[in-house]
Amino acid sequence: MKLKVGIIFGGFSREREISFAGGRTVYDNLNKSLFEAIPLFVDSFGNFVLLDWQYIYKGSIRDFYPPVDALPASPGGFQVYAESLGNLSIIEQEKLITQIGRKVQFEELSSLIDFAFLCLHGTYGEDGRVQGIFEYLGIPYSGSGILSSSIGINKAVQKNLMKVAGFDSPAFFSLFRHEWKAMASIQALAGKIKDEIGFPCVIKPANQGSSIGVTILSDTSETALRKAIESAFFIRRITLDEWSKLSPSARIELVRSVTDIREGIGIPVLTSEMETIYHPDALQSFLEKEFASGKKKLCSRVAMLKVRSSSKVLLKGRNSRASLFVTKTSNRLPCPLLKSEKERTFRLSFKISSRTFPKDYSDRSELRAYSTNQKRMRTFIPFASFQCLCAYRWFHYERRTSIPE
Repeated sequence: MKLKVGIIFGGFSREREISFAGGRTVYDNLNKSLFEAIPLFVDSFGNFVLLDWQYIYKGSIRDFYPPVDALPASPGGFQVYAESLGNLSIIEQEKLITQIGRKVQFEELSSLIDFAFLCLHGTYGEDGRVQGIFEYLGIPYSGSGILSSSIGINKAVQKNLMKVAGFDSPAFFSLFRHEWKAMASIQALAGKIKDEIGFPCVIKPANQGSSIGVTILSDTSETALRKAIESAFFIRRITLDEWSKLSPSARIELVRSVTDIREGIGIPVLTSEMETIYHPDALQSFLEKEFASGKKKLCSRVAMLKVRSSSKVLLKGRNSRASLFVTKTSNRLPCPLLKSEKERTFRLSFKISSRTFPKDYSDRSELRAYSTNQKRMRTFIPFASFQCLCAYRWFHYERRTSIPE
């Protein structure tokens, strides 16, 4: 009997397209003679969807979800994610889902899959939350556990713990959104950076993944610093002068850029008028109306309440190899010498450490029992000792690679 591997991909973070591409790669490369691949797509609302296989090979999520017949007419020709449809009810969400697959309830997961291959990226994928679901259900999964994930996603917390534990680290400090809003003069912040960190420096969101919102700042001007900070907080200022110089087509492209989750602030946005806007066309109409009334400047900022990463910014020195610690480290070690060809094929197919599975992967009862034992190992971090925390983060080789008898 084949092991049923649930490939968890998609999600609603800014890195969802990377996750979608990664899930497709896993789906294609799993050894189908050993494993049954179960594609579980996570949509913009957090629903688990047993995705019809043909949609796995679409170029991007927006090419199939939301379905074409659910999309409102777009004068600007914008491609949107499902959250641009507004606050949909559960029934409305399920209506969308039925066109691409079947909604899976959390309580179904234990009978649907034997193992969760996590391909989610960023917030709600690498921060311990989805890991907690599988811990609760007793389903083994790839990657880090709950606590190590939650520490790893928050670069400010992680670096503070590493500093206390004695690891070398470049100079850094954190800046909260409320501190930024209350700051009377940016000159004081520029002086603090110069005195404590120096230029060039890196300004980045404290708990975003990849290079999203990151600026390497060499320019010491206040304008450049303000732009870098607002980029990390996902704030975009648009002036009347900027807007008025653009042609109609260029205005569309500006809105497209601002609402793009990779290069802009995403959607929905909360305007300076405290109005939440869900669709790029609605944002363009809002801008046209606001600037027609003679307002000099408009400030839009991300309004995804589910993505709280924009509340804090990490500023750190650039010129240090230790800066690599702020990126999410891999949880995997090379497979040890395995005791059978079956085990070697199994673990190399997944490219994960041997701690995740018992040696007899065909025994479902043993798999469940082993999963229960792994809960203790995944959360093995004595809170009283930061030294133990960091030792766990680097992983004790014998503990990580031993094969249970």
